[in-house]
Amino acid sequence: MAETSAALLSLKPVTFHYKKELDPDAIPQFGLVAEEVAKVDPDLVASDESGKPYTVRYEAVNAMLLNEFLKEHQRVNQQEHRIACQEANITTQQAEIATLKEALKNQETAIQTVNDRLGFGSASREKLTNDN
Repeated sequence: MAETSAALLSLKPVTFHYKKELDPDAIPQFGLVAEEVAKVDPDLVASDESGKPYTVRYEAVNAMLLNEFLKEHQRVNQQEHRIACQEANITTQQAEIATLKEALKNQETAIQTVNDRLGFGSASREKLTNDN
């Protein structure tokens, strides 16, 4: 069926009532207009002797709907897998960022310790900064 079932996405469902002689209670019906369906896919309608569409072949529509559903289901599963992988990557990256922040903090502390030992206190740093 491959991409043939994609034609279903062009169909427009309608609400209608049968003529009084067919349904005196005028119960609302749901379906498709055979003439409109024939424009989208002539194989989805049954035609009379003159070739005019008179009914929709709903069994064919149902099979095509199932095909479209299965394709979408597969797509959703692939997206869920991709999202799970991305979430795992985000968690890993967040851990790496935290590690890098800690390493940077440790380096800044080590640099400050060396500066303090060499006598480069905050006053000396300010003088160096102002001289430049």
